[in-house]
Amino acid sequence: MAKPRPKFYVVWRGHTTGVYADWAEASRQVAGFPRAKFKSFASREVAEAAFRGDYADHVGKGALPTRRSVDALTALGVDPDAVAVDAACSGVPGPMEYRGVNIATGETLFQNGPFEDGTNNVGEFLALVHALALLARQGRHDVVIYTDSLTALSWVRARQCRTKLKPTEKNVRIFELVNRAVAWLRANPPANPLRKWETDQWGEIPADYGRK
Repeated sequence: MAKPRPKFYVVWRGHTTGVYADWAEASRQVAGFPRAKFKSFASREVAEAAFRGDYADHVGKGALPTRRSVDALTALGVDPDAVAVDAACSGVPGPMEYRGVNIATGETLFQNGPFEDGTNNVGEFLALVHALALLARQGRHDVVIYTDSLTALSWVRARQCRTKLKPTEKNVRIFELVNRAVAWLRANPPANPLRKWETDQWGEIPADYGRK
């Protein structure tokens, strides 16, 4: 079996900036550091050149892992015992589905859909409320819930679904779920910690459908 090619890690913003040949050392520089900026490169020469430049010139250009390991996420400050939620939608509107997973085990805790004539924002909102309701039933109010959707977070905190999606014959079920979710939020103030998943630092959220 061929040996994996070495990678070099640039830390532009962290506890100690620089170029690192070891991920364990690099991860210590960014773990717990607010808005850390880092990325991996295939060679030291490219990494050193990138370090002399700006992070903005390199972000989003392919070196960040699509999905990080649980150990790597933990080193970066992610709570491994948390629940991650996400949604997927093909078109606007289009078939929409959502789910929640346990970060530590990768177990799917719930999954709903696809539903016709939905949107991604509505799916993210429903996923977040579903996770809150599930954990409330289990009495697990200390479990963190991650979502990569600022829109869903704002809707849940407002206890409203501010979608512009129009009702159709096909999305009746979606609006039933939305109305039920809003009613639940108004009767049950969210107790679990809700956190934004930082995709640019941590890679794709574990509940991601991988269709980007």
